[in-house]
Amino acid sequence: MTGLVTPLRVIAPEAPQYNATLVDRQDQHESLAYFWIRFHGDPTPFEPGQYMTIGVMVDGRIVQRPYSVASAPRDAGKGYELYVRLVEGGQFTPLLWALPVGHRMRMIGPKGKFTLEPDDDRIHLFISSGTGNAPFVAMMRELLAAGAPRRAVFLNGCSYERDVGYRALLEGWERSGEYPVTFIPTVSRPADPSNAGWTGRTGRVESIVAPVCEELGLDSSNTIAYLCGNPDMILSAEETLLGLGFSEASVKKELYWPKGKEPKGAAAGTVTSDQ
Repeated sequence: MTGLVTPLRVIAPEAPQYNATLVDRQDQHESLAYFWIRFHGDPTPFEPGQYMTIGVMVDGRIVQRPYSVASAPRDAGKGYELYVRLVEGGQFTPLLWALPVGHRMRMIGPKGKFTLEPDDDRIHLFISSGTGNAPFVAMMRELLAAGAPRRAVFLNGCSYERDVGYRALLEGWERSGEYPVTFIPTVSRPADPSNAGWTGRTGRVESIVAPVCEELGLDSSNTIAYLCGNPDMILSAEETLLGLGFSEASVKKELYWPKGKEPKGAAAGTVTSDQ
């Protein structure tokens, strides 16, 4: 799909700053894709929920953005999996879309404090919008590999059915019982023709938080909530949870960017810890 994006800026094929390589890519569709980037040397340890910053040199300067890692830490030797949306007019994602597999890059990190509470046996309510589901996938993959999965309810809101990421993985876990998860995606534009076959929940993801909690009996005594995505969604979902009696300590969140400070040409998946 690299031929669909032709940036006017010239990406340096080699640079002393480069310490990693794009080793694989899978397109969900023309504007959503999974990328795997591997360090040239030994992998850097990270905790599920943290993010890496990736970039390339353009006109003598680094252009880069941070993205949450979706792969499990134990798989870092194979590469760090990032789930990214192409942003029209963005500063970085058109460059990323133009890179062929095998191109060298810069990757630094990890950073972030949006990680799992240790030894927490409460139900984990994961609430995400768009590509904000990536850190939760990393958390679940690592817990499953460690033989210690935690009961989870996974909400993910997208505009269109085709945008629901990791759907096959999550539905497979739910169907087989391999991971004790209830996966509840929702689309916010049910009247759009592209969603004609959708039979699941509708509305923005924050709008289904209260009904899901009521239906599944999720409350402050048995549940901890993790929120990741658009700041408007997070603030609204947090308000709902606090109104349901959740304590502030039981609502952990990671914003794509601070409220009211969306960067120009922001790449969906850019994260800012706020805990």
